[in-house]
Order: sequence, then C-alpha cells, then structure tokens
Amino acid sequence: MSNNQPVYLTPEGLKKVKDELEYLTTTRRREVAQMIAEAKAEGDISENAGYDEAKTAQGFLEGRIRELEI
Repeated sequence: MSNNQPVYLTPEGLKKVKDELEYLTTTRRREVAQMIAEAKAEGDISENAGYDEAKTAQGFLEGRIRELEI
C-alpha cells in the first residue's frame, strides 16, 4: 500500500533497506519454504498448526518484501 509520498533515505538507510531486502528474498524465503515443506511432510495439513504458522510467516514475509520493493 503506497501513499505515493517520497521517502528520503540517507546512504546508510538505503543500504539497510537493500540489505534487509536481500536477506528476505534469499535466506528468509528459503527458511520459510523449508518450514512449509517440513509441515507438509507431517501429513494432513487441514489441522496442522505448523503448516498454518509457516503459511502465516510466508504471508508476512512476502508483504514486507513488497513494501521494500516499492
């Protein structure tokens, strides 16, 4: 959700945002995908709290990535 207002960052702030985006799109995405795979391997996902937790984490992760990519 963009409000179309400019965001001013210092060079250090920009580096921090870029570093976070890099971490989320590489390391953290793989970790969450692994969590989902492990939860699926446990069997029935309809009553699997681990699967629900992993999918929720994935939703938050992808939302944060979208925020940073704007």
